Amino acid sequence: MDPLSDVLALLKPRNYLSAGLEAGGDWSIQFPDQQAAIKCGAVVSGQCWLSMEGVSDAVRLDTGDCFLLPRGRPFRLASDLNLPPVDARTIFSPARTGGVTAYNGGGDFLLVSSRFALSGDHAGILLRMLPPIVHIRRESDRSALRWPVERMMQELREPQPGGFLVVEHLAHMILIEALRLHMAEGLRVGWLFALADRQMGAAISAMHDDPAHGWTLQELGERVGMSRSTFALKFKKMVGTSAMDYLTRWRMLLAGDRLANSSDPVSVIALSLGYESESAFSTAFKRIMGCSPRQYGRGRSSASPPHGEAEAANANRLEPIAS
Repeated sequence: MDPLSDVLALLKPRNYLSAGLEAGGDWSIQFPDQQAAIKCGAVVSGQCWLSMEGVSDAVRLDTGDCFLLPRGRPFRLASDLNLPPVDARTIFSPARTGGVTAYNGGGDFLLVSSRFALSGDHAGILLRMLPPIVHIRRESDRSALRWPVERMMQELREPQPGGFLVVEHLAHMILIEALRLHMAEGLRVGWLFALADRQMGAAISAMHDDPAHGWTLQELGERVGMSRSTFALKFKKMVGTSAMDYLTRWRMLLAGDRLANSSDPVSVIALSLGYESESAFSTAFKRIMGCSPRQYGRGRSSASPPHGEAEAANANRLEPIAS
């Protein structure tokens, strides 16, 4: 797989509700804390304002625009931000499982949205790379999202057998396409944006393809047609950490996933990730993950469901998530 697919597979983003909002006239809706989930939405028709707690400037959303809200903060959608907001929990049925909710008679504005929980304790490897609001508005970008958004709207309006899985897959398509488009903007530091660079993307792909290999700066530089020193400087500038630190962290995230989801002994995991001794692996794991491999495995086996899954199980009872 490619590095973005690797990370998303590790975090297992799970869509647990996709729905539509149709509004008419003048309106303003305040949405509560999203329980650390990623919110993804697209405007099918009409316009509105999006404002978020802790973000100074509101964002104008027009027909065709898409947005990601990675931080789970409370936010507001409105035709006019000067209007007093209505609490979303008074509009949306706590028991709903999707579909389209009409407010103020509908007819002027239509939005589809999905909310994703991330499994595991390391959602930050993706979320900290993203600003509180990711706004996708260029016509060339919006065209890539048009088909899955329109198809999702059709599925929500006209439920068919198997519709739940169709909507779930469409939601994942929209999320991944939005991340791709945001990556392509560049101008930011982090592995997510480095993937858009041909040389850095190739180096990260090499490490992901064979994390057990004894990679060196010299070998990675040669792999992408750069000298050792030039590669090291560019990698750190673009990713925000050294290539060797990135490799170690990726190995430890893979190890954490194995410890949580398999019965493999620590010695086998260590060897599979390029460590000749369990002791060296355990030292690196504790430095990166904050505890020993055995403590991590025991803690995960006795802990509550992974981050986001408890919220997912109760999502329909706790709060509205169409936006």
